[in-house]
Amino acid sequence: MTTTTSQQELFRFLEDRFTCAQACTECARACALRASLVDPDATEEQELVRRKGIMCAEVCDATCRVLSEQNRLDEDGIRAQLEWCRSVCLETAHAFDRYPGAEDSAKACRECAQACSDFMATLV
Repeated sequence: MTTTTSQQELFRFLEDRFTCAQACTECARACALRASLVDPDATEEQELVRRKGIMCAEVCDATCRVLSEQNRLDEDGIRAQLEWCRSVCLETAHAFDRYPGAEDSAKACRECAQACSDFMATLV
């Protein structure tokens, strides 16, 4: 392996990490907004959507922080965080699917889940 190849791999890794962190940030924003739009006197199902939105926002925010740190977690720790984020995002997207007007939030969740999956695939 040449130095140029090593640098290219490092740049690709950092770009993928940034892309994932950016998707997490967008998802956190969308979920927090969706949760804030739920009526305080909401039905039980709407309250579930609000709670899932809050949880997803918190998990995505935490994942973004992990990805922004200078390798304070080992690869297994990063992988576990990404898997947790991916799982919560998909679960939240499914909840949003049942709530009219939440299509954009569901899409942000799915895009974040995909970014987490894509980044996990780069980890050896």
